[in-house]
Amino acid sequence: MYADSCRSRITISMTRLLRNIVVALLICTPALAQPQELRLEFTPANSTVDFTLGDILHTVHGSFQLKRGDVEYNFATGAVHGELVIDATSGQSGNHSRDHKMHSEVLESGRYPEIAFRPDRVQGTVSPSGTSNVQVQGTFSIHGEDHELTMPMRVEISPGHWVADTHFTVPYVKWGLKNPSTFLLRVSESVEIDVHSTGTNPFPGNGH
Repeated sequence: MYADSCRSRITISMTRLLRNIVVALLICTPALAQPQELRLEFTPANSTVDFTLGDILHTVHGSFQLKRGDVEYNFATGAVHGELVIDATSGQSGNHSRDHKMHSEVLESGRYPEIAFRPDRVQGTVSPSGTSNVQVQGTFSIHGEDHELTMPMRVEISPGHWVADTHFTVPYVKWGLKNPSTFLLRVSESVEIDVHSTGTNPFPGNGH
């Protein structure tokens, strides 16, 4: 009887111990698995920056080259900071005379060689996995002036890879840049921008 009672108490103690270990693991595991910060490092090789400008006769398509980019987002606070920089001198539409006018009269890229966006807040929540659609607000710098801009962004995150896409409008004439329209050629006073980028290692602090 005494031996059976001891075995029973030992079994109960072991069961309680195992239960406590399981509970501790359940409590601690989410905190360990949940990444604290997302980092998106934009590289020229894995990014495209395309623009579309409408005129009366046809639509002009062109592109710019990304110079560099690095954005960090905190999952707990929603804070975001970083910078995306485009090489203004790289803009091209496939027409030499049109591109010369764009650089010399509109962008004045020799004097203002960079176009930059610095995010400072996010409307919505970026998920550490899957697809998120958010509004990213920040400062858009072009032609030596800063302007408030909100761009919709689609972000797809997996443990070792990420994809980001955005489409937004730049009202360049409203922002003080020259309208390149002539008597015979009338172009839109705003330009549509599409950015697509991919990268790896979105959670560098988590050892991925």
